[in-house]
Amino acid sequence: MMPTIDKAKYTSQCLQLAILLEVSTNKPGNVNFNLGFEGTRAEHFLASAVAVTPSFEEGTKRGIRIANKKLSVSKAGIGEIIKVCVTDINTWQNGGNTLLGTVMLFVPIAVAAGMSNTKKGHTFDIVELRRNLKTVVEATTSQDAVDLYEAVDIAKPGGLNTSTELDVNDPKSKQQLLKEDIPLFKVFQIGAPYDDICFEWVNNYSITFTEAFPYLMQVLKTKGDLNQAIVHTFLKVLADHPDTLIARKVGKQKAQEISQDAQKALKHGGLETPAGRKAINALDHKLRSADNRLNPGTTADIIAATLALCTLNGFRP
Repeated sequence: MMPTIDKAKYTSQCLQLAILLEVSTNKPGNVNFNLGFEGTRAEHFLASAVAVTPSFEEGTKRGIRIANKKLSVSKAGIGEIIKVCVTDINTWQNGGNTLLGTVMLFVPIAVAAGMSNTKKGHTFDIVELRRNLKTVVEATTSQDAVDLYEAVDIAKPGGLNTSTELDVNDPKSKQQLLKEDIPLFKVFQIGAPYDDICFEWVNNYSITFTEAFPYLMQVLKTKGDLNQAIVHTFLKVLADHPDTLIARKVGKQKAQEISQDAQKALKHGGLETPAGRKAINALDHKLRSADNRLNPGTTADIIAATLALCTLNGFRP
């Protein structure tokens, strides 16, 4: 007989593990245990992973209440939970914005997991999880949008350009969101062409579920090496989707150039060959040589979400 588990705590631990696995891998241009950025190092991500776990647990509990028809899905408070995550992150560490993009992807996953059934071995069915995820993000409200804007104010992420519509940098935007009753999902529809976190939200996490997750699992199955699977999946996503954080900071042309470098590294065999490793090292050096303007942070967030699917689906390192 399988032991009884606390579903909310279990889910939050799966999501925390995903964050830890993501930061522990030497992906080109990202913070890892060997290299960081000025003011932001691996220990800041570790502290942040600790900080957000209670919020993931709370999100899962709300999902359970939704499944039991004790809470409306529109009352899940996605924006509120994201804001609490960011506030707690700042309490636990002094390395600046570490996980805003990640928690924007993870909080809906936590709620969707609470709404989903677990199978033998406490694993989640990925199809059901994705279906519930769509329900969660599409039910967000204008208050969720305001809370998200306030989370951005707290996190102060880099690469935020001005916008002619509902500019997150404009305090008046929050008033407009409430006055016109514009839900967070609509805000992300506006942002989707410029930001892959928004793109994932409005396209039911298509990169995460249909591209990155199957690819990572296939590499794991054939090679049995977690580090290689994560690095190669990172390169695959970066090759196919120019990083939108880089594009906002230095332009689309530079982001596309970096994607071509990632494709080259994979073409040469990635971590499996000397030529591939040389190409990865060259890419890493390139990404770290421009005042952090070439950090593929959005790609890292998508990899974290991919690892969340892995852990929720039963993977253990």
